[in-house]
Amino acid sequence: MPHTTRRQLLQRASLLLAAPAFVRHARAAEIPRFALGVASGQPRADGMVLWTRLTGAELPPRVPVDWELADDEAFTRIVARGREEAEAAWAHSVHAEPAGLASDRWYFYRFRALGQQSRSGRTRTAPAPDAAATLRLAIASCQRWDQGHYAAWRHAAAASLDCMAFLGDYIYESASPADAPRRHDGGRLRSLDDYRARYAQYKSDPALQDAHAACPWLLVWDDHEVENDYAGSMATTPRGLDMAALRAAAYQAYWEHQPFAKAQRPRGMDMRIYGRLDWGRLARIHLLDDRQYRDPQACPAPPHTSGSNAVLLRDCPALADPARTLLGREQEQWLADGWSLERPWNLLAQQTLMARYTSRPEGRYWTDGWDGYAAARQRLLAPVAARRVPGVVALGGDVHAHFVADLKADFDDAKSPIVASEFCGTSISSRGGDQRRVEAALALNPHLHYAHADQRGYMAFEIGPRELKASVLAVEQPLDPASAVQVAARFVVDAARPGPQRA
Repeated sequence: MPHTTRRQLLQRASLLLAAPAFVRHARAAEIPRFALGVASGQPRADGMVLWTRLTGAELPPRVPVDWELADDEAFTRIVARGREEAEAAWAHSVHAEPAGLASDRWYFYRFRALGQQSRSGRTRTAPAPDAAATLRLAIASCQRWDQGHYAAWRHAAAASLDCMAFLGDYIYESASPADAPRRHDGGRLRSLDDYRARYAQYKSDPALQDAHAACPWLLVWDDHEVENDYAGSMATTPRGLDMAALRAAAYQAYWEHQPFAKAQRPRGMDMRIYGRLDWGRLARIHLLDDRQYRDPQACPAPPHTSGSNAVLLRDCPALADPARTLLGREQEQWLADGWSLERPWNLLAQQTLMARYTSRPEGRYWTDGWDGYAAARQRLLAPVAARRVPGVVALGGDVHAHFVADLKADFDDAKSPIVASEFCGTSISSRGGDQRRVEAALALNPHLHYAHADQRGYMAFEIGPRELKASVLAVEQPLDPASAVQVAARFVVDAARPGPQRA
């Protein structure tokens, strides 16, 4: 199906509304009903979630949508099919959940509604819990529409991945400056309709659609899906906005546009996204939420009572407060109780840089990330060391820079053991910081093996029972949608010894 932009859809809708009734009826079948593509997610050993959203004007309040799953791309061997009701109250989104499938298998899927058929997508089931396995995984984050194009997604769509983990900032809530390379439709997001329109704009990108259709995704959010730097029910929102209502609208639109299960449908301003899945005997993947349950950031810049800041440790005693939490106590305990001691790998899919990063010798830290919740980081890593949890690898995003790091039990002690590895990927398109400042800080952070704020792209991993191979991928020209993507660095982690090594 030819790519259709949101603006073109709106123009067609306005023409239809202006036409006589018999013309509107005749042309209704011409309106693209699957303009946002298809997606799948949350692969289990016996199933997954399939997603699409109906588009176009004059949709009835409820629309039956048929789906089918096949062994082959030509759909000659159908293995499962079903029907879902797409409701206007949930943006006519579809969340189908086929079950009883064979484990460790690739499948193809598609949807039909209103006389039209969607493109097909490719998805798979996870290996059985007791099966030997390998895993080709990638991580990505921060795809700000108005700061660059999606060459990284074009590359990832062709990478033959088993799974993509998107680690936050799928959309951005702000308006675009006049000089943006491509502009957000509309202004700052303030309502459910605003969030829905922003998702539709992002999902209109053909490279992103191809990446969704290539393999199943795992997703967690960060802050821009709601409001920059929000913490629980607090944010530096524009005056007069109700944060609870804003978060409820944002969470609903997030669920409507992603391959989440029906059981995860938000209730007001609450939606549970943290969870875990096993990939055979190879790995346990833990998905975290570091926004919904966190304490507000320490020492915000006046007059704000929330939001990030860069502060000296001596000026902000709250940074050392042991009671502060990034995950919330319930999620902290859930994670501590759920490490896999039988598998060689525990992959921690979360939002941001976990390793300590100071920009001054005396300690200057950014309060929105793990450095703003140092005691919580210690509570996470201490049991890893004490219980000798195998193969802990933190995967992150958010900071618009590629980082590869050792995670230590005590960052203040040069002799403290390395207990885990970290790969924090840069942004798909969002601009990064000053690389000169990052390079100047490397001497203060000897646990960092790699740090580049001047790269856009993603990271890819080939994981086997004995080692993890990591590729740091960088887009050559972020403003060119057809740009080449190069391997900027390679690392390897031995399953028996934490800490990345140059390959």
